[in-house]
Amino acid sequence: MALHFELVSPERLLFSGDVAEVDIPGTEGDMGILPGHAPVLSTLRPGVVTVTKEGGAKERIFVRGGFAEVNPQGLTVLAEVAVPVAELNAERLAQEVKDAQEDVSDAQDDETRRRAQENLDHLQALQSAL
Repeated sequence: MALHFELVSPERLLFSGDVAEVDIPGTEGDMGILPGHAPVLSTLRPGVVTVTKEGGAKERIFVRGGFAEVNPQGLTVLAEVAVPVAELNAERLAQEVKDAQEDVSDAQDDETRRRAQENLDHLQALQSAL
């Protein structure tokens, strides 16, 4: 049994097909989605979506926010920004970190600042992991 998975960003469809498992960076924590998973709707934090294909090969895609929905038809991720990790380069990630730092500086209230700082922390963690 396979899980149908689609990952879409505003720019393009990054993945569509049947897979064995998908790990997503949910706002409340990482989630592993397998075939037959209970329906769920979650927001995403910046992080890496790991797609495990039927043969065991893995594909990693960086997402910066968005939503994930699991339903009987499968898993759909609508990402604000999505880039295959293989296409990520230090320069692009450095720009993402710079933009996040500006978001922290421009925050008008504590809650906005907290969310911007959390986003910056996640991006810096990803930057150090690459």
